[in-house]
Amino acid sequence: MGATAGADTGSAASERGQLINVAYRLLGSLAESEDAVQEAYARWYALPPARRDAIASPGAWLTTVTGRVCLDVLRSARVRRERYVGAWLPDPLPDPDERGPGQAADPADRMVLDESVTMAFLVVLEAMTPAERVAFVLHDVFRYPFAEIAGVLGRTPAACKQLAASARRRVPAARPPEAAGIRTEAVRRIKVAWENKDVATLVDVLDPAAVMTADGGGLAGAALRPIEGGARIAPYMTAIADRAPGMRLVERSVNGLPGLVALRDGAVVTVAAFDTAEGRVHRIWVIRNPEKLRPWTTAVGTGSADG
Repeated sequence: MGATAGADTGSAASERGQLINVAYRLLGSLAESEDAVQEAYARWYALPPARRDAIASPGAWLTTVTGRVCLDVLRSARVRRERYVGAWLPDPLPDPDERGPGQAADPADRMVLDESVTMAFLVVLEAMTPAERVAFVLHDVFRYPFAEIAGVLGRTPAACKQLAASARRRVPAARPPEAAGIRTEAVRRIKVAWENKDVATLVDVLDPAAVMTADGGGLAGAALRPIEGGARIAPYMTAIADRAPGMRLVERSVNGLPGLVALRDGAVVTVAAFDTAEGRVHRIWVIRNPEKLRPWTTAVGTGSADG
């Protein structure tokens, strides 16, 4: 019995990375994801040993509990985000490979960076109801069967299938994937033009219908409403540069795609994510809320080279 319990405990502990990945896609917040996973483990270790030993798959049990905790958080988040100052955006993720050696581990380091964590995808998830989001993420992203999702949502498998289908209709039709080099070049052109306060080049690289959304959370200066149109975004960006002397831009991966990080006096003050199509930028998400930049305080070395 002791050997079995030890094996189950080890199996449960090994699920943490997967659970963090599930929770982040459900919540869009690293801190809330970590809290949700911690709560699931607290409930696991609160079970009597005999009850834990009887659970055939600790991973499935922990996923179910994590999903339920996330569902509760999503329901309460709707109310909290109505009081949020300005737009609410998901936490930006650094690439673990860009962190300096010897730096403390962070939940962001456990994240698998794929198309399901791009800022564009996460913003779409925000438009779903909590139940739709749980059904869609667990089934379409993580391939959990509806029979298991039913245990998370407290609904029938058929109802969960309908929720996922409803959520899927909210996802825009997939565009042909943009080549990595084209994405990188578009973001690099934005960087150079922004640094040079070159409005004409910014307008050229921005889609005419581009939209910039900023998240300062009331803790950092940011436009409270989205700015629409490349011709309006370009002068706004140059005005920011005028008001922030000494700001330095570095190219970094943001949620798995080319992005920019702004530093002042060696501190990360802004992370910008981009979505591109046909070589032009048509969405910009600017995260300035310092509470969302915690993983970035060590992800960008002050002495590292750009690019």
